[in-house]
Amino acid sequence: MVSFENCEGGFDSVFKRSRMNVASPSPETLTLAQQRQTARNRKQKLVSKLRDSGFEEDLACSPSSSPAKNEISLLMSQKPVAGQLCSWYLQYGDIGFMIQREKEAQFHPCKSLARQPQLTAEARCKLVSWLIPVHKHFRLSFECCCLAVNIMDRFLASTPVAADCFQLIGVTALLLASKQVEVCSPRISHLLSLCCDVFTKEQLCNLECLILLRLNFRLSAPTLAFFLDYYTNCIEASQLCSNLAQNVCELTLADYAFNKYPPSLTASCALSVASELLKSKQGLPEHETIHSHEVQWDSFVDELCSQSVSFQPTGNSQHYEGDSLAVKDDSYKQSLVQECKDNLKLLVSLNLETLDVMSTM
Repeated sequence: MVSFENCEGGFDSVFKRSRMNVASPSPETLTLAQQRQTARNRKQKLVSKLRDSGFEEDLACSPSSSPAKNEISLLMSQKPVAGQLCSWYLQYGDIGFMIQREKEAQFHPCKSLARQPQLTAEARCKLVSWLIPVHKHFRLSFECCCLAVNIMDRFLASTPVAADCFQLIGVTALLLASKQVEVCSPRISHLLSLCCDVFTKEQLCNLECLILLRLNFRLSAPTLAFFLDYYTNCIEASQLCSNLAQNVCELTLADYAFNKYPPSLTASCALSVASELLKSKQGLPEHETIHSHEVQWDSFVDELCSQSVSFQPTGNSQHYEGDSLAVKDDSYKQSLVQECKDNLKLLVSLNLETLDVMSTM
């Protein structure tokens, strides 16, 4: 950045005199387009902020708001009526779901630790289990957490990593995910402080560039959060059931054994297991609501399992070995669903106390 120093007020006074000598054109001599541009410039103020990612310029509007802006703010303040969200999903959710299902094989590495001689599934479990409360500490979304784990796994599938910088990869992936899906990302200094300042800002920025190059700048991946949100709205699940299913999905993020299952399958089975857990508990007011959607859920899962999603690799896509979701045998897919549900039930039974802690966070 270049700064101009004021030497005894000489430069400042000369600059003021030069501005006074220049006569501004009268409004009559300006064209209609120039008058509109002048009025627009008066209503805007240039605000410069120095962020971690570089020099950022933002145009802050004046306090006076236009009628169009008032209408937009009114629409944003209004909450959707009951059933409106489900109507939106019926109109547009199916298209987005199929697009994400077709992209699933390209962005889901089943064997991310196959090329990591210094990393183990236990080390990955510790890191992801640490990232989950970190993303909640910064009030980031569950989508951001899932995307961070996906970015980390895809990078591990392509690049061998030393064990002493594994934590740096986790926070860098979280930073990239927050830049992709959040409005505001955490400051680098805050992320490094959670690592006890073992790493420097330069190391994190260099690793950030390396991850982007390895992933070919393809950060938007289908995640557990997207499919869970879609399924929840399709069956109109209760908030309690949705929260419990999200907690179950958080457990699967840390368990490397669940990497072999597609995110769409894991999310559907997690929601099914969550509904069964709530039904097994007596005295819950949501019990009748969940029971009313049981038949709808079973038919929905059957329809999901009967879908055949194939992947045709293109020149710009990255396809991981052994990650194809094109399964033609329906009986194999049914057995895969049952296997995923059984493993989820086992995982939940081993982490009941953890689920209780998650529900309070």
